[in-house]
Amino acid sequence: MRAKRLVMAGVAAAVAMASSTHAMAADSSANSVGSGKIKHVLLLSIDGMHAVDFYNCSHGIAGVNGGYQYCPNMTALSQTGINYVNTESSKPSDSFPGMAALASGGTPKSTGLYYDVAYDRSLDAPEKTTGTGLAGGPCTPYATPTGTTTDNDQGIDLDDTKVNGGAPRASLTEGGIASIDPKKLERDPQNGCAPVYPWNFIRINTLFGVIHAAGGYTAWIDKHPSYSFVGGPGGNGLDDYYSPEVDSGVVKLPGVKTLEGAPCDPIRDTASTSAWNASFENIQCYDAIKVYALLNQIAGKTHSGAPSVVPAVFGMNFQSVYVGQSVNEAGVAVGGYQNAAALPSAQLLGEIEYVDLAIGEIVGALKSAGIYDNTLIIITAKHGDSPIDPTRYVANGTDTPATLLGNAIPYSESPLNSTGIGATEDDVSVLWLKKGASVTAAVALLEADATEIGLGEIYYGPSLALNYNVGGLEPGEDPRSPDIIVTPNVGVTYSNSTAMIGDHGGFAHDDTNVMLLVANPAFTPQTASAVATTRQVAPTIVKALALDPGLLDAVQMEGTPVLPEVWAQLAK
Repeated sequence: MRAKRLVMAGVAAAVAMASSTHAMAADSSANSVGSGKIKHVLLLSIDGMHAVDFYNCSHGIAGVNGGYQYCPNMTALSQTGINYVNTESSKPSDSFPGMAALASGGTPKSTGLYYDVAYDRSLDAPEKTTGTGLAGGPCTPYATPTGTTTDNDQGIDLDDTKVNGGAPRASLTEGGIASIDPKKLERDPQNGCAPVYPWNFIRINTLFGVIHAAGGYTAWIDKHPSYSFVGGPGGNGLDDYYSPEVDSGVVKLPGVKTLEGAPCDPIRDTASTSAWNASFENIQCYDAIKVYALLNQIAGKTHSGAPSVVPAVFGMNFQSVYVGQSVNEAGVAVGGYQNAAALPSAQLLGEIEYVDLAIGEIVGALKSAGIYDNTLIIITAKHGDSPIDPTRYVANGTDTPATLLGNAIPYSESPLNSTGIGATEDDVSVLWLKKGASVTAAVALLEADATEIGLGEIYYGPSLALNYNVGGLEPGEDPRSPDIIVTPNVGVTYSNSTAMIGDHGGFAHDDTNVMLLVANPAFTPQTASAVATTRQVAPTIVKALALDPGLLDAVQMEGTPVLPEVWAQLAK
């Protein structure tokens, strides 16, 4: 087991002095939300963390650590927590709809978020080509839209090669919403071709917006500036937002050390510097700067250390475990699992231990701040990772559904566009067709080539509309709803990547069965086996802070319930 050590020296060199807040600055008053029991809710997303990963690390598994547990801090939380073992994330299980589910309580049917790179028939192209290849194009105010791929990934940064996203005059890891380039945002012709910012791209409100409107101070830490959408429509739901760019080039972080004390200056892994999430070692430096920012917030400061208040709701996402699951780092090691029982590789083991160490420091900080007893801690994941069984991985970049459909796909989405951003395909294929193209003909072609594309299930027409909406531009139709969704056989991905050994986005159990642990010192330990969803996190948080879950649009539109076990424990 690795030694527990937290090194904060010189953090200010990397976690900037100037706060990049999303809306109004913090005032000195206390939060005006919260019941007598719960005053704060801390939400942590360990991206990729399956329910079985938590089971193995909390119980132990033969072949790792002598069969003993290897996540002692999360295990300790479970002693006063509810462990949901049958939790489903969003479908598709991409990070963007996954975070939307956690933040809003909604599915893509209500949020309008299907993927970070998706399609909208009612919008037009950005003014300027994005960093990930979505071409700029024309937009005529109040004219009929042409439709466009929507880029809500790192491509909308002013400069996605920089950790601060290229924000003017920002220090090394700062940037936040100041690093969004409005010329790289899709435009709405019915709004005079105004750019659509991420917080207006989501169609419904969020828990952050609801809590902020009620007087609660809100904060969130994530991996791209585009994830500022969690504040909800209007752009005033977040008081403090921090988002060092995870897909930027790796640079040295002066004065920063990992949670285990390894220096991040010089660069730890010089063999993989194209992005933080391409290296088992460098991703730990990246997650460390976010943890330090969170510790500042627990101490009643902004993420960058300015005087503030402890947020009513706040949290962050971890990238380390997902990197440990999915990366094949040439010349270094292969991550992932050793068998279908989710026995972790040495690399994945190290990342799980690392995140658990961080959670131990976070819990320690809550106790030091005197707010542990009145804080509800929720640990979950935006998505899982597939396949767990390493023998099932198949990288298919040639016979993909979008490739087979070719000219039936809008050009901004089409694989035939060699300089474009590409189709919405990972271990799922989300397909929008050109206006007038036959859905039934497209489905027939895909089914005729089922073996080549590794077809598992195909959704279209009623089988798609049942859980989403009917796609189109006519009244009553949804301009963002896809025409077809293809979920391939388990393990098949459409990336053709040799640098990856797993992916997410699909509907498979490995994609969607994620960890969900809800803890508070007053709770009696409990295991909940009934089906739960990550969508239920949002109304649960709102209710825990003594507000009406019905204030969430998703509760009104989709009937998303609270997690009943949490409410039963809080009501004791």
